[in-house]
Amino acid sequence: MQAALSGYLTIWSVIGVGWVVAHLRVLTEQHRRMLSRLAFTVASPALLLGLVSRADLGHLFSGTLVVSALAIVLTAAVYLVAARVLLGRAGLADRVVGTLCSVYTNAGNLGLPVAAYVLGDMTWMAPILLIQVGLLQPVGLALLDLAAARADGRRLSWSKYVTLPVRNPLTVATLAGLVVNALHVPVPDLVWRPVEMVGQLAVPAMLIAFGISLRLDPAPGRGPHAGELALVAPLKVLLQPAIALALGAGVFHLGPPDLLAVTVIAALPTAQNIYLIASRYHVRTLLARDAIFVSTIASIPVIVAASTWLR
Repeated sequence: MQAALSGYLTIWSVIGVGWVVAHLRVLTEQHRRMLSRLAFTVASPALLLGLVSRADLGHLFSGTLVVSALAIVLTAAVYLVAARVLLGRAGLADRVVGTLCSVYTNAGNLGLPVAAYVLGDMTWMAPILLIQVGLLQPVGLALLDLAAARADGRRLSWSKYVTLPVRNPLTVATLAGLVVNALHVPVPDLVWRPVEMVGQLAVPAMLIAFGISLRLDPAPGRGPHAGELALVAPLKVLLQPAIALALGAGVFHLGPPDLLAVTVIAALPTAQNIYLIASRYHVRTLLARDAIFVSTIASIPVIVAASTWLR
């Protein structure tokens, strides 16, 4: 558990670097946008390509995949109904970002150390990564592209509607990784080395951009998004793991290791790349930033309690 908590410390240390350089005016809002664009269009696709192409497909399609998928679907449904009742009408893009804040798990830079030191095996993150980067993210990005086209007054042809999910660099990299993995395409180290090097830029760029936002934008929890933040954060760190636990134990009768895995994974906080996506489309960036901030802190006692009780 000490090593897992060190994952949190590492993340917040890099975020702190972004806050400090923004406070000292070394980097500005323009640099934040540049870092976000670099991470979205270049570094994150390289990172996803490497992760997916080398993942264990047997573990990717394990029984925990269904439980994690249903927990995401049910939590998203609760968010959409509650947001409609409590917050009123909103645009498509707003609801897409709100949904992603409520269900999209930080399975990468935080999930991997948690899986290693709490679950004992990093490949536990493979099923949730498959759901998120192979399905949830492409659908969300396609809907955001559609909302952006409508806002600009552009009409999309049927061919563009159909190809929206595969015209995004993150989705394309994920699909390419699955093809390489499934077909066992030999890729020489001469190609993998630069891909891995570029991919290593993704997480630091996202975290530094996040820290810049914490310094230059309003303080977390303040602003018109505060009500929605009070909705999405508990959904992410409390309801989603509770649903995963209930389904795993009562419906699918998972064994103790599998039940612990799906519960802890669901309790992980909102992923940093949701802020990256929100920044890319200029939609609810403060909500995404604060959902990450609050859920990352709130997830610590939840994961500690779940791992202690279920173990």
